[in-house]
Amino acid sequence: MLIHIGFGNMVNTTKIIAIVSPESAPIKRLVQNAREKGMAIDATQGRKTKSVLFMENSQVVLSALLPDTIVGRMQDGTYIPEDN
Repeated sequence: MLIHIGFGNMVNTTKIIAIVSPESAPIKRLVQNAREKGMAIDATQGRKTKSVLFMENSQVVLSALLPDTIVGRMQDGTYIPEDN
């Protein structure tokens, strides 16, 4: 299933390993390393990164939605954008 992670962007829920906040130094280092390797996908549309999704294929997806919001959508089955 695909889940909406903000601004029309979707990710496959079966490929998500973890959803974390980007505030800690170790997470910032992991994101920077992913960017250097070309494995980071920025889905924030220029907004502040509020969550980092680690995917099965070693890719890192940055989202402007809070981790709680994304997890809530996964739990309640809100897989499509609310404005459609």
